[in-house]
Amino acid sequence: MARKAMIAMSGGVDSSVAALLMQQHGWTCAGVTMKLYQNETVGACGTHTCCTLEDVEDARAVAYALGMKYYVFNFSDCFRETVIERFVRAYQAGCTPNPCIDCNRFLKFETLHHRARELGYDVVATGHYARVEYDKERQKFLLKKAKDPTKDQSYVLYSISQEQLSRTCFPLGTLKKTQTRGIAQAHGLVNARKHDSQDLCFVPEGDYAAFLERFTGSVCPPGDFIDEKGHVLGRHRGLIRYTVGQRRGLGLSFPEPMYVKAVDAAANTVTLAPEHALYSRTLIASDINLIDCGSITGTLRVKAKVRYRHQEQWASVRQEGARLRIVFDEPQRAITKGQAVVLYDGETVLGGGTIEETE
Repeated sequence: MARKAMIAMSGGVDSSVAALLMQQHGWTCAGVTMKLYQNETVGACGTHTCCTLEDVEDARAVAYALGMKYYVFNFSDCFRETVIERFVRAYQAGCTPNPCIDCNRFLKFETLHHRARELGYDVVATGHYARVEYDKERQKFLLKKAKDPTKDQSYVLYSISQEQLSRTCFPLGTLKKTQTRGIAQAHGLVNARKHDSQDLCFVPEGDYAAFLERFTGSVCPPGDFIDEKGHVLGRHRGLIRYTVGQRRGLGLSFPEPMYVKAVDAAANTVTLAPEHALYSRTLIASDINLIDCGSITGTLRVKAKVRYRHQEQWASVRQEGARLRIVFDEPQRAITKGQAVVLYDGETVLGGGTIEETE
């Protein structure tokens, strides 16, 4: 019996080439685009987002050109509950979330995997730049970085489970982006030269504050900017407009540059400080996922990164119940509540969690 693969197709060049490669590797494939939101939920879509009607038509055209079945699944209710509403709650709590991680966790590698199994497909393939390898000695599936470090997306995949890894393919994991586009052009795919999406799909033009106020139906109230000793420095325009490390858009003038150090939702204050005050060595992470082990015993030496574009740094990690305590060798700038910390052993992703606090 032929092996069957369901390809998550966003309409972009990466997922289209992933579909082509899976087919070339002998899989019987079907393309699927996930309808994730209603237009009235997010407003008019921006020009740099994904999941537009044009994206659906591009994905459909590629699937048909490759002779694949093609589906559109309406997962908008699940997306609203597990991604958009979590995003809103995090900002209201003074955190800065990464909704792409939640989308991978709850939609691509949970809901879509479940639908694929229901329809008799063996694996789900995506256009992520990452790799899956099987360690025969340990009988574990490993999530590894992409061969191209400039495109590696392993950071946003740390929440994947062993069972999900066993049923996942990342055909682009050994390619560079230039190679991906070259393959698309060589096969005449309609989106070979299509620009990559940049903004969050449900936040048109990247205006988070406008989206949050429209979605909740309420204006985020102003409050006080304060310094580290609690002295009032001025008034802010609502917590949702600020994140740790931010300098621009404060609307205040100081003798030296000042940055957002903390956002306190309970007190409705934003703490400003000089840049040197943004550095810390220790963080606590919750909602953790350890991919290839049930728990961490003792102290483990790892490299860790605290945001997608962060250069991973040496650290020591200990597990304390359901949380991780991570101590970096050197202080790190602007560690931010709500972002993910991801742990690496060389090219292998060990796991990670959501940053809860710094010390």
